[in-house]
Amino acid sequence: MAIVIGVQFKSTGKLYYFSPKDIIFEENDGVITETVRGVEFGKVAMANREVPESEIVAPLKEVIRKATPEDIKRHEENLSKRNYLMKIAIEKSNAHKLNMKVVDAEYTFDRQKVIIYFTAESRVDFRELVKDLASVFHIRIELRQIYERDDIKMRGALAACGRPCCCATFLQDFEKVSIKMAKIQGLSLNPQKLSGCCGKLMCCLKFENSYYQDMYKKMPKVNSVATTPDGEGVVINNDILRREVTLRFTMPDGEVEIKKYPLESINAKVKQSAEEISEEDLKLEEEK
Repeated sequence: MAIVIGVQFKSTGKLYYFSPKDIIFEENDGVITETVRGVEFGKVAMANREVPESEIVAPLKEVIRKATPEDIKRHEENLSKRNYLMKIAIEKSNAHKLNMKVVDAEYTFDRQKVIIYFTAESRVDFRELVKDLASVFHIRIELRQIYERDDIKMRGALAACGRPCCCATFLQDFEKVSIKMAKIQGLSLNPQKLSGCCGKLMCCLKFENSYYQDMYKKMPKVNSVATTPDGEGVVINNDILRREVTLRFTMPDGEVEIKKYPLESINAKVKQSAEEISEEDLKLEEEK
C-alpha cells in the first residue's frame, strides 16, 4: 500500500495520483506539482489515502508544495488571460487561413508555455502559425488537437435532456459506448436521437447498461414459445423496465389473444443473448 493524494487540473478532469510527501492535504486544497506539461496548479480531489500499489502508475511523482496565497493569485491571473489568448490564437489562425477551430487556450502555471487546443477535420500544418504566435507571446507555444467529445467537455453544452452535458459536469473520462447498448435498451436506433452535442453516441447510454444487459439475458427471445399459467404462447415483446412479457395465444377457434405476464410467472424455453445482436442487425435497424 502507498499513501497518495488525488489531484485534478480541471474541474471535471481525470484524477491523478501524487505522493504527498509528509504534507497532510484536505479536499479542495491547492497544490503545485510537476507534470509532463511543466509546473501545474491543481486541486486536491482526494485527501491522503492508502491505495494498492497495483493502482499506481510508476513512478509516483511528489507534490512540490501546498499552494500559497501567491500561487492561487497567480493561477487566477493565468485564468483571466484565457480570452486574450483565445482572441490572438483565432486572429492568427484566420490570418493563415487554416481549417481549424480554436477551442481553448491557457498558460501553464509557470507561464513558460501557452497551450492552444483546437479541432480540425483533417491534418493541419500549423508551423507558421506557431512561429507567428511565438513572436507575440515570446514563450513556447504548443498546439494540441482534440476531438469532438473533448471540445464539448471543455466548453460545456446543454444535452437533449435539458441538463448540462455529463462530460462537462461530472464525468472524469470517456467510456466506450456502442450502438448495441441502445439496441438492448429498446431505444430507437435513429442516430440523431442517440447522438449528443458532440455528434457521438450519448455517454448516458452506458449508465444503466449493466442492468439492461443482466435483464436482457433473463427475458425470453422474441418469437420463441414460453409456458404461462394459461398455456403456451409466442413471445412478441419484452418490457425490461417493467419486467413484463407480452405473448400471443392462438385459440382453438382461430382467434388471437394478447396477454402480458410478469417475467417470474412464465417459463421461457429460449432466453435472449446479447451476443446474438450482430452489427448487420444494427445496420438494418438504422436503415429502417
